[in-house]
Amino acid sequence: MTNHRSTSIALAAAALLAGCSFIPVYERPAPPVPATYTTAASASGTTQGAEAAAPWQDYFAEPRLRQLIEAALANNRDLRVAVLNIEQARATFQVRRADLYPGVGLAANASRAPAAGTGDLTNSFSVGLAVSAWEIDFFGRIASLKEQALAQYLATEEGRNAAQVSLVAAVANGWLNLLADEELLDLSRQTLASREESVRLTRMRLDAGVASELDFRQAESLTQAARATLAQQQRQRALDENALALLLGQSLPDDIRASLTGSRLAAAPAMAQLPAGLPSELLTRRPDIRQAEQQLIAANANIGAARAAFFPRISLTAQAGTASGELSGLFKSGSWGFTIAPSLLLPIFDAGRNQANLESAQAGRGIAIAQYEKAIQTAFREVSDALAGQATLGEQAEAQQLQAQAEGARLQLADLRYRNGVSSYLDLLDAQRSLFATQQAVVQVKLAQLQNQVALYKALGGGAPEAAAVAGNPS
Repeated sequence: MTNHRSTSIALAAAALLAGCSFIPVYERPAPPVPATYTTAASASGTTQGAEAAAPWQDYFAEPRLRQLIEAALANNRDLRVAVLNIEQARATFQVRRADLYPGVGLAANASRAPAAGTGDLTNSFSVGLAVSAWEIDFFGRIASLKEQALAQYLATEEGRNAAQVSLVAAVANGWLNLLADEELLDLSRQTLASREESVRLTRMRLDAGVASELDFRQAESLTQAARATLAQQQRQRALDENALALLLGQSLPDDIRASLTGSRLAAAPAMAQLPAGLPSELLTRRPDIRQAEQQLIAANANIGAARAAFFPRISLTAQAGTASGELSGLFKSGSWGFTIAPSLLLPIFDAGRNQANLESAQAGRGIAIAQYEKAIQTAFREVSDALAGQATLGEQAEAQQLQAQAEGARLQLADLRYRNGVSSYLDLLDAQRSLFATQQAVVQVKLAQLQNQVALYKALGGGAPEAAAVAGNPS
């Protein structure tokens, strides 16, 4: 009977010390987006059979690009800051968790004061272990703050995952930009050489009296335009390399820079097809959405702490050790003892501070809900945009390529007609300009097509660790 009573008392004490919680029951808001993607790609079955997002190593097969992504993941300063933010959030959580337990320290005191009644000066010395103002969390205020810190830690972890996905996509886009720059530069050099040769031939025809000075000036103008375009593209090539170097956290490796010469976008390995799935699957696949949800959970926990502030705070101060009126009397028999001093503070008048804190916490939860819903809507829009691009850019690239072939044939005919005196030199110059513009457009559309695949990979949360696999959960 005694053992049963002792057990009951122990369980009751444990339940009392565990306190209660005023945190509202968390319910995930319904996704404010349609159930399906309204794109041609969705209707064609692209969204069927969704699977977990492939790691970036499987999606980006180009060896040089893999090398660049690995360098960026190791050296990028923004990603390094995101990792350090995780460590800071982890430490903050550990501080909040430690507040649940009493802090024990070594206390030593010495005092000299008049004795009551006689007024004689007396000494007092004490040494022992002390617990200073330990708040017993009956109403869950500290536990709510701990839950808030835990959710903030998890949100920071997801923020790092989102930063990694964005970094991988940015490096891939930067690499594709360099490939396009090299192709456009090569095209401009060929065009400039062709037009310089055209100027030379026109000059010879002018000297022979076959061509007019107007023909010569028109050819010269077109040549200078090609030279200006080449200079512009050389500048853009340098800017794109600088932007990629910033992402890498280091200069572009010499072997990769040398290998870029003569590169073509068409030679880049194809990226794997990604199933888009349903919009609801973005909730678990996109780290930025998971981050927004953890921030919502933190805001929800903050309401519990604000509610608990309306109830009494119970603190305990205790000390156990030895005390004596003489320094030499410490640690002698009969000098040992302990003191316990509980205290209770019940808020009566605080000029509305606690109510304002509660209203602020509730408003914070409303803000977090709106941000969570906005993250879902943004993700839905990004996936829809990428699917729309996937459905149309292929057709555009094919049509652009056929147009370039037609313009090439047109230039040959215009040159033949001009040499035979059937058409004017202006027709030839117009055909040259049109072919050059169309060839540039072919490269730009191919670049857009490849970068759209990167955008879809990013929009689907590709390459981020799953939430369940987050290491080091401190709870």
